[in-house]
Amino acid sequence: MAPRDIARGSEIPLRTVTFALNKLIKQNLLRKVPHLMDMRKQLYHLDTVRISAIENDIDRLRIIARTHMRAI
Repeated sequence: MAPRDIARGSEIPLRTVTFALNKLIKQNLLRKVPHLMDMRKQLYHLDTVRISAIENDIDRLRIIARTHMRAI
């Protein structure tokens, strides 16, 4: 999606959306790609592989935390 579309759909200011998108790009959770219909714009796509890896890490940590809490 384009930042302006995200801002409109979520009712969040464009500046806040742009700031969040830049942070997510730095975390390698988003990719910026050119908008083929309007080359002045950028589109953002989720890096689903990276997000899945993070979700798996979180699940493993939750399991470890539960195991430690039972031991206490």
